[in-house]
Amino acid sequence: MYVAVKGGERAIDNAHAWLAEERRGDPAVAELTLPQIREQLKLAVNRVMAEGSLFDPDLAALAIKQARGDLIEAIFLIRAYRTTLPRLGTSVPVDTAQMAVDRRISATFKDLPGGQVLGPTFDYTHRLLDFALAAEGEAPAAAKAPATPGPVPHVTGFLNRDGLIEEEPRDDATPADLTRTPLELPADRPLRLQAITRGDEGFILSMAYSTQRGYGRTHAFVGELRIGRVAVEMDIPELGFAVEIGEVELTECETVNQFKGSKTEPPQFTRGYGLVFGKTERKAIAMSLVDRALRWKELGEDNIGAPAQDAEFVLYHCDNIQATGFLEHIKLPHYVDFQSELELVRRLRAEAMTMQEAAE
Repeated sequence: MYVAVKGGERAIDNAHAWLAEERRGDPAVAELTLPQIREQLKLAVNRVMAEGSLFDPDLAALAIKQARGDLIEAIFLIRAYRTTLPRLGTSVPVDTAQMAVDRRISATFKDLPGGQVLGPTFDYTHRLLDFALAAEGEAPAAAKAPATPGPVPHVTGFLNRDGLIEEEPRDDATPADLTRTPLELPADRPLRLQAITRGDEGFILSMAYSTQRGYGRTHAFVGELRIGRVAVEMDIPELGFAVEIGEVELTECETVNQFKGSKTEPPQFTRGYGLVFGKTERKAIAMSLVDRALRWKELGEDNIGAPAQDAEFVLYHCDNIQATGFLEHIKLPHYVDFQSELELVRRLRAEAMTMQEAAE
């Protein structure tokens, strides 16, 4: 096997060179720059940051360029790079009620305190190809409203005044860090949320969709969806207080879900929660639905056997990097394994033919 690897070294080098040539494409076409990717492919950049667990638009743009637009490969590159970075400290929990929102909507309250802020959204487009974009003309200028500064209270707080929605239990304990310790089951809610926010968007979307089609006990409304920037603060022991070290863009979604009550809980609305880096609202909404489906046990509900209610199934299969590694390893050399199985099948066939001849 080592001889085969050494003999293939030149072929691997050539494959790398060919990959670089394919990545560059036609030299007559101007090369993509990182600012172009960062500014014009923002949603792709946001997904790479979210599932790569690293908020850095420039590095995400570089990863997308290097991966030729393969977002899962780009996420892999970002996660691999992330492991090389020193950890200088831990930030305090961000206060999303202080978010400077670019977009804030509610499907449950029309007259939302502070107003509905549509922001940049595909929701009201006609989903028709815009051939004007092919002409590379300037986009029409939008009448932008400034981001709404905080505080912007959460909508679910208004339901909570009447006791119609479950109280969020306060837990000041530091949750386990999924980026530093392997996932173990049973996983508490903070650990589940970490796994889902890093999970593949398509997988989480499919799980959420399954709950809407009846494979779960969720009947969700978007209580509030908000996108904006929040300050990141870090405690400085020498100072005795936290200082702002920067800001990140986040998408947050809280769903309210019909709940008929159980042996341990009264009838009320329950919560699903999603929080993701960048403008990633489809992922945040899907995440909140899956979060709610996974909470069946703590709410005293029956498990109807839906895939989205199975924590082991969801959490162990949502990570696209683990899935890609396991999937793609089968294309690598397995000559010895296959030869042993080939010999086994030949022997079984010979034995079966012998038995058949003896029976005749």
